[in-house]
Amino acid sequence: MPKPTRRTFIHALATVTLAALANPGTIQAQTTVPSPSGPDTTTPTTAVGKRTVGMVLFEGFQCLDVFGPIEMLSMVRGQFTFVMLAEKTGPIRSSQGPVVIADRTLTDPGEIDILIVPGGMGTRREVNNPGLITTMKTLAVATPHVASVCTGSALLARTGLLDPKPATSNKRAYAWATSQGPAVAWVAEAHWVETGKYLTSSGIYAAMDMALGLIERLFDRETAEKAAQSAEYEWHSDAHPDPFAKLNGLVP
Repeated sequence: MPKPTRRTFIHALATVTLAALANPGTIQAQTTVPSPSGPDTTTPTTAVGKRTVGMVLFEGFQCLDVFGPIEMLSMVRGQFTFVMLAEKTGPIRSSQGPVVIADRTLTDPGEIDILIVPGGMGTRREVNNPGLITTMKTLAVATPHVASVCTGSALLARTGLLDPKPATSNKRAYAWATSQGPAVAWVAEAHWVETGKYLTSSGIYAAMDMALGLIERLFDRETAEKAAQSAEYEWHSDAHPDPFAKLNGLVP
């Protein structure tokens, strides 16, 4: 199917408007117009309004922890907006070097529907940052869905909000991450774990699988599968098996 042009979009919109003027009682059944977006995204079968995703940033965050989930969520056309959050607005440097601009502060985030906490080498420092932990906890309590990626679970564990819930983390940094929340019911052999409104994923790429799992939770299985296909990504949809747990000696 050819991509709709601006001309076809305007023509369709005009047709809808004329139909409404001629018969206003039937406008609800005639408001389908071609989307100006390309074919690389999917429209969910159950849309409930756009959600805002707040991504926590700190010096030394992991790039894929941030942009992997953003990429997957953005495959669901028109359903998510993204805001970068940090203690202060401005440039924040990743572990890999690229800089990302924080739009808003953790104390003034606006309305957030989904909070995501990435990992990265910076987590080793930030677990001892009471200002970050306190403001992140306040925001997490007020947010309907909260997720962590990789060693971001160590930061989330420090808030106490995971006690005594099941959670997981990066298997290569598992001993350190789990030490940040001794009351958490850590699960070694899990790709990601969902407990109520909290989702925690294993290392780095697992964030994309978890993000697709969140899409399935918010919409349906078909929408998640279409999002993965749009990204040409092979979704590991089973949250439980994790080969990296064995590779890192965490399970027999």
